[in-house]
Amino acid sequence: MRIGMILDKTFPPDPRVENEAISLIDKGHEVFLFCLKYNKNDGDVLINGIQVKRYKSNKLEYKLSALAYTFPFYTFMMAIKIADFLNKNKIEAIHIHDMRIADAVFIANKKLKLATVLDLHDNMPEIMKLYSHLQKFPGKQLISPKKWKQKEEEFISNATKIITVSQEFIEEVVGRTKIARDKIMLVPNTVHLSFYNDAVINKLIVDAYMNDFVILYLGDTGLRRGLQTVIESLVILKERIPNVKLLIVGNSSTDAILKKQVIDLKLENYVDFQGWQDVSLFPSYIVASSVCISPLHRNIQHDVAYANKLFQYMSFGKPVLVSDAIAQKNLIEKTNSGLVHLEKNPQDFADKILQLYADQDLRERLGKNGKQFIEEEFCWEKTSKKLIALYENLSK
Repeated sequence: MRIGMILDKTFPPDPRVENEAISLIDKGHEVFLFCLKYNKNDGDVLINGIQVKRYKSNKLEYKLSALAYTFPFYTFMMAIKIADFLNKNKIEAIHIHDMRIADAVFIANKKLKLATVLDLHDNMPEIMKLYSHLQKFPGKQLISPKKWKQKEEEFISNATKIITVSQEFIEEVVGRTKIARDKIMLVPNTVHLSFYNDAVINKLIVDAYMNDFVILYLGDTGLRRGLQTVIESLVILKERIPNVKLLIVGNSSTDAILKKQVIDLKLENYVDFQGWQDVSLFPSYIVASSVCISPLHRNIQHDVAYANKLFQYMSFGKPVLVSDAIAQKNLIEKTNSGLVHLEKNPQDFADKILQLYADQDLRERLGKNGKQFIEEEFCWEKTSKKLIALYENLSK
C-alpha cells in the first residue's frame, strides 16, 4: 500500500513519525511523507526508506497555522499542497499526524475519498490552554481552544481510524465523543530495543557525574513540565544529600525563569543545565543518573499521555520518580518501576528522593522491574504490532 503521511512541520526530527513509517516500510508498504521546508535549497530526500516530499512554506504560513480554526487561510493553502502530494504520489491511504493540518487533509481528500488514519500525538485543545500567548491579547481573542476541540471531534468522527498514545487518552476520547471503541487503538511512544542494546556510552559524561547523586530530567523544559518544583526541592535535599545534582538535558523558551530560580535560591552548585543534546547522548546521561524524573503538572493533556522519556529511563534499568498525573502514575504503579509524588509539591518530591537515596536495593529493584517491562511488553517492536495490523486490514 502507498501510504501518505502528513506532517505540518519540517522533518527530521520526529521520532514517532519515523518509527511508524519504518515499521510500515519493513512490512512491505511504501511510505511517502508530506512535510514542510523553510529553506529553498532543501529538496525531496529518502530517509531510512521514507520518501520525504518537502513543500515550501514561510513564516507567514507558520504564524497562520495557529489561527487554522479561526480563519481558513492556512487550511486552504495547505489543502492545495496536500492535494498535489496525494495525486503525484498515487497515495492509497492517508495518515494524518495530529490535528492542526487535519482540516486541510479532509478538504484535499474530498474527491479521492481515501481511507484516513488520524494519529493524535497530543490533546492539542487542552495543551493550547497552557500557551502563554493564549493568556493575553491578541491570542486570547483570536484563538479558541473550544473551537479546536469542536474541530478535533469533527475529525475523529470523519476519520476511518484513530490511533493515540495511551489507554487513558482512548478512554477520554471514547467518553467524550461516543465513537465505537474499535475505531480507536493504542500505539504508544516507546523505545526500540536498539535504543539501549546498541547504545554507545560516552565515558566522559559518565565520569563527569560519577561522584554525584544525579537526578536526571530529559526533554522539553517548559514550565508545565514541573522543574520549578524540583529546583525548589533542592533547598531541602542539599542538606541531606551533599552530592545531589539535578541534571537537566533539554531546553525551552522559559529556561531563563528556571535559571533565575536557581540563582535566587543559591543552588548553582546543585543544578547542571546541559541544554538540548543529540538523542544519541541520552543513554550516557541516563547511565550517569541515580534517579530519573517526570514531574509533570496535572492537566487534561498530561493526565492522558506518557512522556517518551519514561521508557528511555526504564530501558536502562533506572528507577523513576513521577508526579501523580494519571497516565504516568498508573504506568509506574502497574509496573512497580518507581515512586509517585504529588504534583507541584517540593516537600513530597524531596521525601520520595530521600526514600530512594536511602535504599539502594529499592532503586535496583524498581529499575529492574522497569527494564523487564520494556523488554517483555513495551518496546516499539511489540507496541507497533497494532499499527501494522491496522494497515494490513486497510490494504485488504
